[in-house]
Amino acid sequence: MALILHAGSKNKNAPKVLIAAEYTGVKVEMAKDFEMGVSNKTPEFLKMNPIGKVPVLETPDGPVFESNAITRYVARMKDDTPLNGPLHSQAHIEQWIDFSTTEIDENILKWIRPRFGIGPYLPPVEEEAVTALKRAMTALNTHLAANTYLVGHSVTLADIVMTCNFNFGFRMILTKSFTSTFPHVERYFWTMVNQPNFRKILGEVKQVESVPPVQSAKKQVPPKESAKPKPKNEAKKEAKKEPAKPQVEERAEEEEAPKPKPKNPLDLLPPSKMILDDWKRLYSNTKTNFREVAINGFWDMYDPEGYSLWFCDYKYNDENSVSFVTLNKVSGFLQRMDLARKYAFGKMLVIGGEPPFKVKGLWLFRGQEIPQFVLDECYDMELYKWKKVDISDETERERVNAMIEDQEPFEGESLLDAKCFK
Repeated sequence: MALILHAGSKNKNAPKVLIAAEYTGVKVEMAKDFEMGVSNKTPEFLKMNPIGKVPVLETPDGPVFESNAITRYVARMKDDTPLNGPLHSQAHIEQWIDFSTTEIDENILKWIRPRFGIGPYLPPVEEEAVTALKRAMTALNTHLAANTYLVGHSVTLADIVMTCNFNFGFRMILTKSFTSTFPHVERYFWTMVNQPNFRKILGEVKQVESVPPVQSAKKQVPPKESAKPKPKNEAKKEAKKEPAKPQVEERAEEEEAPKPKPKNPLDLLPPSKMILDDWKRLYSNTKTNFREVAINGFWDMYDPEGYSLWFCDYKYNDENSVSFVTLNKVSGFLQRMDLARKYAFGKMLVIGGEPPFKVKGLWLFRGQEIPQFVLDECYDMELYKWKKVDISDETERERVNAMIEDQEPFEGESLLDAKCFK
């Protein structure tokens, strides 16, 4: 009997098993005509896994469920594979598998599920998940600074599990602006997904460009009361009803391509002479004579009819008593502003040589007001006081220059850090 893997074609955990099979040479076949929400509800499937979760591996000795357990099973079917290693290495492999599951995968799912309408969206819960994910990725980044692989000098089971968990994250929610903070994790991930055995299963991996906006959780519609039966002579007149589509579980993994999003209102504004990407490019590429080249270039490009400038000041600076917590707070804000990347440029300054630290910012937005979709979906906005810049006021104009330039001292105080959103 061949090994048969029961899982939907878009299940995020099935690739772990298939990549392990590529390394061991074990033949694993995908179950034919498997349909998530239907096939995993049949009596035959529930005998293999009573709660109906996928994937499940059908073996000559009985079924195995839970993706990590299945991957271990496939990896250990051959003794001459480097996926396992000696006893001490096996302990480290298990260590990183558990770390990948509880610290990486779990927090990615906590972050993304509410944004796809799977459960309620609670900003404090999301922030907690993102903070935990950053802490885990910081630890992983430190380990990978001196290691090409997680354990030893070749691919192991730990690398397969870790990479597949990150694969889901990179495709769905981990934008470049988020992952660039962890350069060794980035290098590791792109190295792994381009290994022949990984690429054969995963195909080309494209990193998501922006964090998906929050979608409302779908409410279940109560079933209608059954209507009275119609007379036989009216039965033929009834149009044939299409069978109800099964409810799809694991929506983030199994859902079909989303419907086209409605056009953003900012795209309907009259064309502006200011090309935002040109300014971002000038800002990024100016290394010398910044004031003369970049600042003067900004005012040459600036279109006061098509764009507006805003100062923001954090309302609760007295709480900023720990430097790294304050910096993480600002980084989280910038991460959640990803939805506005096409329409905005920002500078956030963390000011002060000792606590409490002050957080101040400068933002350039398309249009004459702060975009409503940003106010609606980025809860951090209400944590700041916002003031529109009066560009006719030379003092405010010079403050804009100082913030773009990361001028130090800024308003008489040292800069702890300056972060750019572009």
